[in-house]
Amino acid sequence: MIKLVKIDDINAEEIKIFQQLRENAFAQDGSFIGDSPKVVNIILRAGIEVKSILATQEYYDEFEALIALKNIPNLYLTTKEEMQKIVGHKIHHNCMIHGKRPLEAELKNLGNEIIMLDEITSSENVGSIARSAAALGVDSYLLSNRSPHPFNRRALRVSMGHASLLKIHIYSDIFSTIIELKAMGYKIFAAEVRIDSTQLSKLKSTKKWVLIMGHEGRGISQDILNVCDEVVTIEMKDGIKSFNVAVAASIMMYKLKFIV
Repeated sequence: MIKLVKIDDINAEEIKIFQQLRENAFAQDGSFIGDSPKVVNIILRAGIEVKSILATQEYYDEFEALIALKNIPNLYLTTKEEMQKIVGHKIHHNCMIHGKRPLEAELKNLGNEIIMLDEITSSENVGSIARSAAALGVDSYLLSNRSPHPFNRRALRVSMGHASLLKIHIYSDIFSTIIELKAMGYKIFAAEVRIDSTQLSKLKSTKKWVLIMGHEGRGISQDILNVCDEVVTIEMKDGIKSFNVAVAASIMMYKLKFIV
């Protein structure tokens, strides 16, 4: 049987972490906060280090068997009403998790199929792309250190926790990273609308590939395109300029993964 610690004071020192780590915040030790049963349970099953859970009795009752399998130091019990006071806004879930981000993956340890983001700014897009990548079995995720992290609160929520299933690498210089990937045998595809772009329907995939998705507004700069192997665009109806970046990433990953 799991042992619960009832929280009567929303300002208790033990649960301050749930108040402090907002959308883009991380503690120095790599701590993050996730919320909702789906997110929390995927993180638990992923084997990520968990420091504590803050949840209602209903959550603990439903998922006691899963929680009991994990060595979680602190299981805090509260009500949904009190949890809303702790986070400072209305919530629709009944649990939160305090975990520690897994160590960043090295480039040499990534898979054969990689989705790479060029300074995307939206946490929702970062999370949505992570969810699609996990669903399609594209298990490696490269992001700029100027983009939201996949484990920030909103991105993790949008990914439904599936970011925890990916190998994540954060790069500081896109040019040196691309050069290193090419030296490792990856073919670099860039998603961009250009007159000379390869139409997606005519694209030929390869065993090792990287797909780069550009900034939501600026796209991918010409300097970056110049060091990529091939520029790809999705055929669209006249007058429509582009898809949302997360939608485009999903379509292109599917093509590269499954349609030779």
